[in-house]
Amino acid sequence: MGIVSTITSTDDQKTLLPFTSVDLSYGWSFKQVDDNNEEGWLPVKKVPSMVQQDLIDNNKINDPFIGFNEIKAEWVGTKSWLYRLKFSVPAVGRQQNSMVVLAFDGLDTLADVRLDGKTILNSDNMFRSYRVDVTDMVKNKYGHDELTLEVELDCAFFKARQIEKEHPEHKWITFNGEPSRMALRKSQYHWGWDWGPRMITAGIWRPVYMEIYSARIADVRVDVDISPDYKTASLRASTQIESEANGLMAKFVVRRKGEIIASFVADVMNGTSMATFEIAQPDLWMPAGYGSQNLYEIYVVLSHNEQELCSGMRRFGIRKVELVQDPDAIGKSFYFRLNGVDIFCGGSCWIPADSIVTNISSERYRAWLELMVPGNQKMIRVWGGGIYEDDAFYDACDELGILVWQDFMFACGNYPCFPEMLKNVEAEALCNLRRLRHHPSIVIFAGNNEDYQVQESNGLTYDFRDKNEKNWLLTDFPARYIYEKVLPEAVAAEAPSVPYHPGSPWGDGKVSYDATVGDMHQWNVWHGTQEKYQIFDTLGGRFNSEFGMEAFPHLATIKSFVTDPKDLYPQSHVLDFHNKADGHERRIATYLMENVRPVTDLPGYIHLTQLVQAEALMFGYRGWRKQWGENRHCGGALVWQFNDCWPTTSWSICDYYLRRKPSYYALARVLAPVAIGVKRKHHDWSVSHAREPATSEWELWVVSSKQGEITVDIELRFISVETGKDIKAKIVKKDVIVKPNGTTTVVSGCVDNANEEKHVLAARLLVDDVVIARDMDWPQPLKYIQFPKRNVKVDIRGDEMHITVDRPVKCLVFEEREGCHLSDSAIDAAPDDEQVLTVRGLKNGADPLSWTYLGALEQ
Repeated sequence: MGIVSTITSTDDQKTLLPFTSVDLSYGWSFKQVDDNNEEGWLPVKKVPSMVQQDLIDNNKINDPFIGFNEIKAEWVGTKSWLYRLKFSVPAVGRQQNSMVVLAFDGLDTLADVRLDGKTILNSDNMFRSYRVDVTDMVKNKYGHDELTLEVELDCAFFKARQIEKEHPEHKWITFNGEPSRMALRKSQYHWGWDWGPRMITAGIWRPVYMEIYSARIADVRVDVDISPDYKTASLRASTQIESEANGLMAKFVVRRKGEIIASFVADVMNGTSMATFEIAQPDLWMPAGYGSQNLYEIYVVLSHNEQELCSGMRRFGIRKVELVQDPDAIGKSFYFRLNGVDIFCGGSCWIPADSIVTNISSERYRAWLELMVPGNQKMIRVWGGGIYEDDAFYDACDELGILVWQDFMFACGNYPCFPEMLKNVEAEALCNLRRLRHHPSIVIFAGNNEDYQVQESNGLTYDFRDKNEKNWLLTDFPARYIYEKVLPEAVAAEAPSVPYHPGSPWGDGKVSYDATVGDMHQWNVWHGTQEKYQIFDTLGGRFNSEFGMEAFPHLATIKSFVTDPKDLYPQSHVLDFHNKADGHERRIATYLMENVRPVTDLPGYIHLTQLVQAEALMFGYRGWRKQWGENRHCGGALVWQFNDCWPTTSWSICDYYLRRKPSYYALARVLAPVAIGVKRKHHDWSVSHAREPATSEWELWVVSSKQGEITVDIELRFISVETGKDIKAKIVKKDVIVKPNGTTTVVSGCVDNANEEKHVLAARLLVDDVVIARDMDWPQPLKYIQFPKRNVKVDIRGDEMHITVDRPVKCLVFEEREGCHLSDSAIDAAPDDEQVLTVRGLKNGADPLSWTYLGALEQ
């Protein structure tokens, strides 16, 4: 929640003017800069906006998300654009001792801002906010006199290329997009990424307004110290004031749930005011599943001679975050501790939720993030090639209890460090740290995404032992200066309670694939060596901050961008166009051919790609969470990626329309507060000429995030895939004590492949005779298994679906219908074990949800 300023007095007898803010969202028009026709001006519905959306609204381009329209709309990013607004200054601005300021929260990106033809601002950073004092310019134009505000946005595409050409001494190297993108402080994914379109946007992308005041609260800061026993919290509140007036007073008020718990009045001295508070027995902020998301508010009311001039507010949480990096038997740990509680950070990586970010409403942010809670995800990583997200994003994370890993906006490149660039980056960092630091959900700032991997893969100079900062700027990897000096110093000054990490991945200057230290991006499944996903857990490190597997979106999503029904087949041109990953055809084919029997119809093909994604991610998450309880071997896992910025095939677990893929549900089960796992030891059939081993060892374990021991019952059945009958007596373990916040090994054994028919290991965990967790281990690969006569029955009773089967069923997936929310899906089912799923939002009289499963066509 940002600073909120209000007018509390209109007594014009007072010498100081209360704060007034005028929203300048409406009345804008725009045109191409090179269009000299006065008739070329087009209306803008509202700012914030992007030029692509404004052109869509005026029927000048078609929706770039449909078909091949992306290509047809690329010309927009090669032009410069001019926005214009005519407005007047309220008569109240005539009062002496008052200022008139134009405030721009975000301009994308190269902006020449003019007032009545005179340039008042030149900006070149999408991520900064700007304020311009125009008092002298408007002092004779109050009331009905009209002013003209123009924002000319130069073409970022060509400007970036120009800067690149001007600096041949720099090594312009990138993984995605074209190298010139690094020349500008603009969202890097606008140049196209391996999951999104190339769309070079321009626009007034965050609010613009006019402020009139004699005094203004520029910032409210709260620093929190918590006693070792968490029974006392010390608050240090400070505020920055803009005013030339003397005799100002600041009243600080701390509230919790609307109740005032502390207040203090202080003088304003040299533009600042401070207050300290002691809070006994504070209500701590905890992530979802570990406690309540308790939030406090601090209000500051600025006054002069008892006249209220302005007010500001920050919402904050009382919590202590630690990034635990201690030497251990493996190397060095990497995990998070909140208020003394170790947290396994299972979660996802976040990209901007739209290529036109101004189309993401607060409600849409909330809907996205609300999916994480039933998905049992604890952390979201804001990726460094997008944007510092909207306040609504972080507000929702605070309220929902979602931890935020926040990258600074550098991604997949060797960034230049010209003197003007360094100044720009420092200003950008300070601007965003001051906006974000009060959010309790933010638990780490990271310097970049994969820039150290660019250095590593291209042999750029990086000597971690060299601590002479000036030397870094002289190397062919100068951005080390940003990640190891500029940004950490900014974080230490502005957000000292939040840990800083130089990059993702990074670990003490070692190679990025070192599994003993730091965080890791594990891409040897899908990319790299393209390992079998069944061994995902053996490939991880201390914290796996990226890994993934592609899957098609749901059919309804595909139909949203395919305009010709003849193109509704898996390898159609338009479907390939809506998958930006290099080599996606070969990689998808590899993982399908290795694991399942391919089909050619689109619905069946969608199901298979989604099944493979769900299986792959499950193998990773399940194993890494098990390792959490093995001396904190793995501190967390963040799948690439949670969401999409357009309708596409990608690594997302929820598509552009928030439709959940099967992997979403698979991850929710393995990340549940208490989960059970059972797994055979992997045997690589590809390198053994498809020979089956004589025996296969297996193990069964339970993981728990609960802070105390629990007692459970365990059941393990051995069920024939062909007949659905138990091939031998089940194993039952009563009154098993499950370790708190860790892993409990329960039982192990061996499958006799030579003498036992193919069977699944079906595990259940019960508390007070109620099943709370299941897992099922299948013979691998699934393509060798026959699936006849499953006899799946779905009995609908109100909002419940009761599921029974005669034989083991793999990946029973239900339709993701708009407006409907399922309690579970993509389940494995066993005979004599009815499962009950609930569906919320299904309209009365609507058809039941459709469903399918692996081998459904064999029935």
